[in-house]
Amino acid sequence: MPAPAGTPAPTALTARFVDALGYAAELHLDQARKGSNVPYVAHLLGVCSLVLEEGGSEDEAIAALLHDASEDQGGEPRLDDIRERYGANEEAIVRACSDTLLDEKPAWRARKEHYLRHLEHQPDSVLLVSLADKLFNARAILRDYLHVGEPLWSRFTSGRDGQLWYYRSLCEVFLRRLPDRRMSAELDAVLTELERACKLP
Repeated sequence: MPAPAGTPAPTALTARFVDALGYAAELHLDQARKGSNVPYVAHLLGVCSLVLEEGGSEDEAIAALLHDASEDQGGEPRLDDIRERYGANEEAIVRACSDTLLDEKPAWRARKEHYLRHLEHQPDSVLLVSLADKLFNARAILRDYLHVGEPLWSRFTSGRDGQLWYYRSLCEVFLRRLPDRRMSAELDAVLTELERACKLP
């Protein structure tokens, strides 16, 4: 069935994207999602899917696949490799989506407050990939909370209150910076449902 009139043309994907799929899978092959046996690559594919569904470019889709590569798998040398393989644009997006590249991470709250301030000055490409990442995570948190309840929060260093504060603060940034993106509204809706499920006032 043809797409409705006025539907934008699909994002053109090339061999660069295919290569990035394999590269991302290889980097994260031995990782699992926090508190589960789900391969971490499922998260990367989900974030990439959200970016493409929102009309993202190939550069943004590649950055979505690699958004955790430097933070989890090699820091600055990994960013150098991403730039050589895929280009400066992808490297810049991945760098900007990382809340730290240090082996010894700063305290959780300080790191998240810094990332929130950092997002206020980022271009739309960075915001799009970050938003897709946070929406995917928020959906997973809600789904798991409805399944296991309060024990879910033991997976997170910050506990329930810290996670809910952080995601609500992120949502406020995205609603302000990307007000016309469907994902911004969806993140708000997911968080509202999660807050209701947690019986927050």
